[in-house]
Amino acid sequence: MSRPILGDFSSIVCFKSAIVGMEDALGEKAIAIALISAGRRRGKHLAQELGLAGANLSLDDIASKLGFAFGKDGTRLCIINRIKAEGDVIKVYTSETLCSTGEPQGSDRKCTYTLGAVWGALQQTFGKRFQGKHTESVLRGGEYDVFEFTEMN
Repeated sequence: MSRPILGDFSSIVCFKSAIVGMEDALGEKAIAIALISAGRRRGKHLAQELGLAGANLSLDDIASKLGFAFGKDGTRLCIINRIKAEGDVIKVYTSETLCSTGEPQGSDRKCTYTLGAVWGALQQTFGKRFQGKHTESVLRGGEYDVFEFTEMN
């Protein structure tokens, strides 16, 4: 079933309300696990749709393709500002994330779904398993929401 008038997108306000409601009902940790998992699934499918799976692209090219898909011309999940490698760690610098929208400065909210979506896309692109974490937040003084990924052996 398609939505011929409303299309594929809905309000970020509604999605955030669903997240907070689920957290209230089932607890923050359980919902964080579920949202990261859901995001990873979405990211994997997106990478396949974009033809990134197994592609031998630079991090700049990957950032550009994911930035387009997740950004203002795509799903509007977040802006991918850049992706860079620091030793064994891949860092993804994002802004205007779903997670930080509407949150007050100083909030302890972590990005879950957004982290998962980027995580899944990177795993599918590189064909490797990663451990991901949200290490810097615009809500706590960071310039970006930064996600760090290390390969799992």
